[in-house]
Amino acid sequence: MTAAPIPSNQAKFVTGSTMRHVSVMTATGSVGLVAIFFVDALNLFYISMLGIQELAAAIGFASTLLFFTVSISIGFTIAASALVSRALGRGDRTEAARLGGASMLFIGSATTAVAVLAWPFLDTLVGLLGATGETRALSTRFMQIVIPSLPIMALGMCTTGILRGVGDARRAMYVTLAGGIAAAVLDPLFIFGFGLGLDGAAISTVLSRLVLLAVGLHGAHYVHGLIALPSRETLVSVARPFMAIGIPAVLTQVATPVGNAYVTYEMSRFGDEAIAGWAIVGRLIPVAFGVIFALSGSVGPILGQNYGARRYDRLNQVMRDSLIFVTVYCLAAWLVLALLSSQIAGLFGAVGAARELIVFFCLFAAGSFLFNGALFVANAAFNNLGFPTLSTLFNWGRSTLGVIPFVWIGAHYYGAKGVVAGWGLGAIVFGIVSLVVAFRVVRNIGVNPPPEIDLDAPPPPPAAQSPFSTGKAATLQ
Repeated sequence: MTAAPIPSNQAKFVTGSTMRHVSVMTATGSVGLVAIFFVDALNLFYISMLGIQELAAAIGFASTLLFFTVSISIGFTIAASALVSRALGRGDRTEAARLGGASMLFIGSATTAVAVLAWPFLDTLVGLLGATGETRALSTRFMQIVIPSLPIMALGMCTTGILRGVGDARRAMYVTLAGGIAAAVLDPLFIFGFGLGLDGAAISTVLSRLVLLAVGLHGAHYVHGLIALPSRETLVSVARPFMAIGIPAVLTQVATPVGNAYVTYEMSRFGDEAIAGWAIVGRLIPVAFGVIFALSGSVGPILGQNYGARRYDRLNQVMRDSLIFVTVYCLAAWLVLALLSSQIAGLFGAVGAARELIVFFCLFAAGSFLFNGALFVANAAFNNLGFPTLSTLFNWGRSTLGVIPFVWIGAHYYGAKGVVAGWGLGAIVFGIVSLVVAFRVVRNIGVNPPPEIDLDAPPPPPAAQSPFSTGKAATLQ
């Protein structure tokens, strides 16, 4: 079957209301994303119904490791979306398809290598997080089933990046929504129907990823024709710009699970109840704030198309509208969590330390997402406007200096709740500073527009990464 590309070369985001673009892209992106996160939470709910605390704790440890693999996929997806959206902004659909196909190959190869290298060491990695005994064995078994499907998930995610790059928010939503629906149907079937318990949850995860990829390929290739089989010459020419964005973006994304791994390690000192509570909070966060996670991926193509079209006057407005959206949504979500904190803890059957952690997060720590959201918006600007290393710098700062000392102090003086409090407080400084720098980057691009983008040109010297320099600072690397 041959692809049927859309004939129009008009970039969708270079005209019209920027707030409308931000709202529509985020709303549609969040539907599918929240659906997946909701199914993950439902998965943990089903496991908790089995009445074995070690199973819920095992899911918590496994999720921390899976977060690393997902982060790698997200980082390379950012690169694919940025390159495709810029090419479309320049009106070059053939180039966009070339970049889309090369991106799929790069992502598939990289994540296959990660899966092969990680599989023999899964038990060791789970142990390093603090898992012991039966919990460690169960978590390792879950990972051994799921980790081989990493390339499948990564390729599916790449198709959503391509679809967002072309501005097809609806089909990008269908991809993640289809994966979420598949998991929602398969989870109870394999966990309870076939009596497979934790193994059933793992098998369901793999099958839902296959659905994710199938739907994504249909939208990105057969509908839009934006995945062209790359030649050797194409791969060589695309590798530099793809890796210039992708590697810093991966490093940026990996920073978050590194911070979470440290939180999990500190939390493990307080027993399986505390780990189970943290696992539930980990599922609750993306369900409650999935819209903000979606916004960071949705704003990128809007910025990328306007950057490629040299509509620098619109970049600042996109940033302002995104920040307004983040503020309003986070305040509303925090209010709902605070009002329903007890009911949420009861829904998961949480008791003791697990219940205390969930309620504490809903009442207090959830407010930190005002600042996490600001960091997400800043990252979108850095990754799509030629400054991916700044995104890496701020995310690693947040996940190390903004996590380790705060969490250690919290754990030392206030126990498990202190761990959650420290994790939340660390977001404030990095959220504010990253946003200030991002607006400075955007303003500098408007004052000193970069030259025309040349994908085959050598990357700029390191000094060109500074947002405070002039002239060619924002040129694509």
